[in-house]
Amino acid sequence: MGIVLGPNQYGKAENRLVRVRRDTPRHEISDLNVSTSLRGDFAAAHTSGDQTNVLPTDTQKNTVFAYAKSSGVDQIEDFALALGRHFVDDIEPVEGARVEIEEFGWDRIEVAGVPHDHSFLRNGREVRTTAVTIEGTGERQQTWVVSGLQELVVLKSSGSEFAGFLADEFTTLAETHDRVMATSLTVRWRYGRSGVEWGTTYDAVRATLLERFATVHSLALQQTLYEMGEAVLQRQPAVAEVRLSAPNLHHFEVDLSPFGLDNPGEVFHADDRPYGLIQASVQREGATDLGPAWDTNAGFC
Repeated sequence: MGIVLGPNQYGKAENRLVRVRRDTPRHEISDLNVSTSLRGDFAAAHTSGDQTNVLPTDTQKNTVFAYAKSSGVDQIEDFALALGRHFVDDIEPVEGARVEIEEFGWDRIEVAGVPHDHSFLRNGREVRTTAVTIEGTGERQQTWVVSGLQELVVLKSSGSEFAGFLADEFTTLAETHDRVMATSLTVRWRYGRSGVEWGTTYDAVRATLLERFATVHSLALQQTLYEMGEAVLQRQPAVAEVRLSAPNLHHFEVDLSPFGLDNPGEVFHADDRPYGLIQASVQREGATDLGPAWDTNAGFC
């Protein structure tokens, strides 16, 4: 049996970029973590150490910072698209590019109730993300955009059950019809078309996720995830698929009876591990080809 090189890619991971817009006395900032990876005819670099077709990862880093100046940074999807198209269209050996971006939010510091023009406070919200994949050039070029969020920590103190589950000789978990349900959501949604108002759609998807988490009477975290994804697809025609990952951040009632105290669902021990991990995707029937939209890790591309 012969041995051959399989799928491969390379790039510059986690370029920490802060872009300050100083066009007016009221400054705006974008705080990003940008990772780039390239795919193409790089076999010789692996099999014989020939770097002829290899654009250095340091050059990719420099490109990120140069484009932050020349193209600006507004919506992270547009910035990722500009970078990806540059690598594919302008660097001949490159046949495909993937650009992943995390965006960290900042709020203005208020002084005497007035937002300050150039002082900011890192907010405690989730991290906004995007992953743009581009393959081919000219009329044959294809683009996939996956946007999302991570570290969206949510909790409901009632309106959640877990009962009627399969039990065997190792099952000790008691059924409950009223429990605390908490999770740190990671959600990604794949767009089925272009021409999307990225920021407006992000805000709408986020609002839908929070609304359904709060209002669905949950019989299981699985049910909640499905209803969240279903609602996004119902309300956002540009979205073809939603993928959700939710660790169950367990809250266990503390037994206070040794101290002569009742505990009717008021005092809990928050246990961070081990934890249940629930993951699901919700898709449209007949959705556009997902292609390499979800390919991420080197060696698994």
